[in-house]
Amino acid sequence: MQNNLSWTPTRRQLMKAGGLGALPVGTAGAAAAEPDDDLITRTVPGTNERLPAIGLGTFMTFDTFSDRHRVREVVRRHWRAGGRVFDCSPLYGRSEVNLGEVAADLRIGDRMFLAGKIWSTGEHLWDDSHAEASRRRTVERMSLDRPVDLMQCHSLVNVDVIVPLLHAWKKEGRIRHLGVTHHEPAYFPLVESWVERAAPDFVQVHYSIHTRAAEERLIPAAAANGTAVLVNMPLEKARLHQIVAGRPLPGFARELGISTWSQYFLKWVISNPAVTCALPATSNPAHVAENVAAMRGPLPDTATRRRMVQHMETIPGFDRIATMPWYPGKRYTGLVSRAQAAIRERSPWWPS
Repeated sequence: MQNNLSWTPTRRQLMKAGGLGALPVGTAGAAAAEPDDDLITRTVPGTNERLPAIGLGTFMTFDTFSDRHRVREVVRRHWRAGGRVFDCSPLYGRSEVNLGEVAADLRIGDRMFLAGKIWSTGEHLWDDSHAEASRRRTVERMSLDRPVDLMQCHSLVNVDVIVPLLHAWKKEGRIRHLGVTHHEPAYFPLVESWVERAAPDFVQVHYSIHTRAAEERLIPAAAANGTAVLVNMPLEKARLHQIVAGRPLPGFARELGISTWSQYFLKWVISNPAVTCALPATSNPAHVAENVAAMRGPLPDTATRRRMVQHMETIPGFDRIATMPWYPGKRYTGLVSRAQAAIRERSPWWPS
C-alpha cells in the first residue's frame, strides 16, 4: 500500500498541481505560474518519495475564529510556489479545522502531504480510544479518503503507548508513515533513543541557525537509522527576524542569491543534507514567498554555513533568542489563546 500511495512531485505532477488548476474558475490563483525545475526536494529514506524541502507549519498562526481568508491565502501561496508539506496537530486549537476547510476549498487535500500528530493519553494505561478518536477527527477535518501521510507522537506524549499504536496503524493501512517529535533541546537525548530503537519513518526536531544542538547527535542518528528529518521552529517563531529587523544582509549572502533574511535562515537549515523538510509557520501571506524561495537556487556549503553562523553571532540579541517570547509583536486570538487567558485569570501562579 505504501508504494501505491507514495507521493513524489515529478515535473508532470508539479505542472498539474502547482498552479492550483483544480480551483473553481475565477478563483484567485487559478492561473498560477508553473513551478520551476530547480525546486529543492529530498527523498524520504527507504522510499522513492520526494518532498519539497520547505513545508508549512501551523502552530498558533492558523488558530483563528475569524480570519480564515488570511489562512486561505497563506495556504494558496505556499501551494502555488510548489510547497506540498503541511504540519498540523489537534494541540493547535482551530488550526487543523481551518487547514482542512481551506484544503477542501482549494481542492488540494488529495495531493498535499499531511504531517499530523497524536497528542493523547487515555482513560487508563494502554487505552487507545483517545488516540483513535484523535486520528478519526484528523481524517474528518481533512476530508481524507486515504491513509494519513504521516502521524507523529507529539512531543513524546504517552510515547510508550503511542509509538506501538502508530506501528499498528501503519500495518493496518491507517497511516503511511510514523514519527516522533519534540521542540525542547533538553528532550533530544530521549528523542534520539526512540529514533534508534523504535524505527520511526520521521523525526521532527527544533533546529535553526541559533538552536543547533540537534546536529550534534540527533540528526546524525536519524541519518544513520534511515529516518527522515522534519524541522520545527527554523525561524525561531519570528524571533530571528526580530533581531535582524532593519539590518542589511551580509554581502556574501547576496553573492549566493540570498535576497531576504528568511532565505538566509531557511537555506542554512536545509543545507544540512540530513534535513528532509523545514516547517516555517507564518500568518502573513506576504512572507510565504520569502519562505518558499529558500527551496530554489544554490545552498551554502559547509564553510559558508559556518560563516553564516559567525555573522549572526555578531548581531545583538542573537545569544538571547531562547529567552525571548515567541512571535514578538504578534498576537493570536484563537482557541489556544482564549483557553490560556481563562486559566491565567483563575490561577494564582504563572510561569515567568
